[in-house]
Amino acid sequence: MLAAAFCLVLAAVSGCGGGGSGKEGPVARQTHPGGHGQGAARGVPQGLPGMPPLLDPNDVYAADRPNALSPVVRNFPSRVYVPNTESDTVSVIDPKTYKVIETIPVGNQPQHVVPSWDLKTLWVNNDRGHTLTPIDPATGKAGKPVDVHDPYNLYFTPDGKYAVVMASMDRELVFRDAHTMKRMKTEPVSCLGVNHADFSPDGRYFIVSCEFSGELLKVDTARMKVIGQQKLPFDGAMPQDVKIAADGKTWYVADMMADGVWVLDGDKFTEPWLMPTGKGAHGLYVSRDSKSMYISNRGEGSISVLDLATRKLVKKWELPDGGSPDMGGVSADGKELWLSGRYNSEVYVIDTNDGHQIARIPVGAGPHGLAVYPQPGRYSLGHTGIFR
Repeated sequence: MLAAAFCLVLAAVSGCGGGGSGKEGPVARQTHPGGHGQGAARGVPQGLPGMPPLLDPNDVYAADRPNALSPVVRNFPSRVYVPNTESDTVSVIDPKTYKVIETIPVGNQPQHVVPSWDLKTLWVNNDRGHTLTPIDPATGKAGKPVDVHDPYNLYFTPDGKYAVVMASMDRELVFRDAHTMKRMKTEPVSCLGVNHADFSPDGRYFIVSCEFSGELLKVDTARMKVIGQQKLPFDGAMPQDVKIAADGKTWYVADMMADGVWVLDGDKFTEPWLMPTGKGAHGLYVSRDSKSMYISNRGEGSISVLDLATRKLVKKWELPDGGSPDMGGVSADGKELWLSGRYNSEVYVIDTNDGHQIARIPVGAGPHGLAVYPQPGRYSLGHTGIFR
């Protein structure tokens, strides 16, 4: 609702979501950092300096196997942290009982709960409060908010050096020290509504969705610079979550207005093609065995299941009483998919074996980017939990 309202405001001044007839392909602009494009064609290039190497070059999620918890988080209590955008709170759920055990007051319009690169902190993105509230996942206690302007979403470079703030209203990518959040570099963008992102297997670039102008950006990680930009070939496109496939070759971008996911070659950054999934496609989550991707269709209360090897949709799970499944994550053991119900003040728990609804949990108003924590993985790339 907030995104749609903002889009209407932007439309009045900049033609948000109007771009083209949907029949013409996007105009792509790209330059290659240090010949990276040629290196990618010959094979896997050297990774971003300082980035922990992948455990398996053929599976970017090899570190995310069931219950493969890092020693850093192994003793943390298992919790689900739900930012309630319209209540300015975080609901804390015990996943064993499916009950809210605490409600934490935070700043204005918390959008996402983001695990830090070193896994030691959960950052609540108080977008209109212009702060990040740290939560200690060992104790569940909130710390002193840190001043950060327009933190709609938050990511971390794979080398652990920088936090990347998706400053949606400011139209900026802001690179900050990953620990102190001191501003290091600001990269202005010409698109509207920088939103979600994911990183290439070598960490040298990342793809960003711009939800209010229907565009994608390609960003050189080391140079902290936009090197490619294209308009999606759909009139009124509204790209949301971004996720790379386990093989590191194919990218998926959910689009809530095109009602599906765009399938993209990130290295070439050529025009993607659309795979219809369901009304209001929004969040993307990979199974613990790296074989499937769960796609939340917020506009119709369903979850589509994509077979990553064949690129075929194999199942669709319908929530029994409808709903608005949005953002979330997979449980540490891989048996449950947790999603916020954005317009229903609730959280859904879905069995990943057969798709039946396990629980429907009341929370605050406008639940958004919930984090299931801890999860397997050696380090976090941000959002609600992208672990490698």
